Amino acid sequence: MIKLLAKIFIKDSENTADTEVRRKYGVLCGGCGIALNLLLFALKLFVGTLTGSVAVTADAVNNISDAGSSAVTMVGFRLAGKKPDPEHPFGHGRIEYISGLIVAMLIFVMGFELITSSLNAIIDPKPTEINIISAVILVFSVLVKLYMFFYNRKIGKKIGSAAMTATASDSIGDACATLAVLVSLVVSRLSGLLIDGYMGLLVAAFILFAGYRAAKETIEPLLGMRPDKELVDELEEIVLSSAPICGVHDLILHDYGPGRRFLSLHAEVPMDEDILHVHDIIDNVEIEIYERFGIETVIHTDPIDTRDPRLNEIKETVRELLCGIDARMKAHDFRMVPGVTHTNIVFDIAIPADSKIDTDAFKLAVSTAVSAKNPEYRCVIRIDRDYA
Repeated sequence: MIKLLAKIFIKDSENTADTEVRRKYGVLCGGCGIALNLLLFALKLFVGTLTGSVAVTADAVNNISDAGSSAVTMVGFRLAGKKPDPEHPFGHGRIEYISGLIVAMLIFVMGFELITSSLNAIIDPKPTEINIISAVILVFSVLVKLYMFFYNRKIGKKIGSAAMTATASDSIGDACATLAVLVSLVVSRLSGLLIDGYMGLLVAAFILFAGYRAAKETIEPLLGMRPDKELVDELEEIVLSSAPICGVHDLILHDYGPGRRFLSLHAEVPMDEDILHVHDIIDNVEIEIYERFGIETVIHTDPIDTRDPRLNEIKETVRELLCGIDARMKAHDFRMVPGVTHTNIVFDIAIPADSKIDTDAFKLAVSTAVSAKNPEYRCVIRIDRDYA
């Protein structure tokens, strides 16, 4: 159904890199979510009244919350699609993440409210009844929620939306919750065991877990996540494939919301290259990255000496040492500064963000390895954090 509606109402629906197309997908899925959740609320409220089940009634109220969540998601997409303005030059894309976080908070609220009502049902259990109509409605509810899970997950991946991924997590939690409620009613009918309150607690656990997953999906991009390794590898490949660039480091990707990414990096080039030629190459790389990924890029050029055999030997020594400590470490910006009594070897080492290494002891180990090549060499090492 969503695919058909997208073809009807979204022009150029396959161009998900376009901000307007993403916004329309979000509004479409949000509107469908509101309609389906209101339908499920009415059906479950009827079943809850018919069976006297607190778990079914709570599940019905949860669908009202889900309709509100869909409304928040829809509004979030509309606001996130606003164009940049003087106060927000990077756009409003992060509103989409905030709307996903609000959805997660609503899920948590409903989960804790259901715990309260379930505990009351355990303390003061009441008999429940089920008939064919009630069972059919609950099975139908499970199928609808599974459908909502699949379309939200599929579209969320298609347009790269954390908010829709959060909604998908909520939908699969709801499907499991309704299934648990159905089981409790059947068990009560067949055995006479009053497990409605216990199943309500199980439903609450599903809802809270869905809330946790939804919160995680939206908080991480707000805090700032490490970019995907595949994307970083592709970006580095594009840069390094453009001669005379011979090295890349200090790559940082800033995310201001879907379609609002900015990249900065340092590109090493031989110091004897023509500066106008290098500038032209850098411009072409920045244009290619934007055309392929929609990422605004700024590249800083680092001129390096590639012809000095002494410096090349030192580079190899340091890189072999780093490989033995942690293969993720990278050394760059090597410079040799000769003096009367000694020669300074100046360079940077980028270490992983999760590294717990003692930097002072680490610097000493590297300096010792370099000095072993020539006692006149003295290392001046700057430690960088590798954000990519």
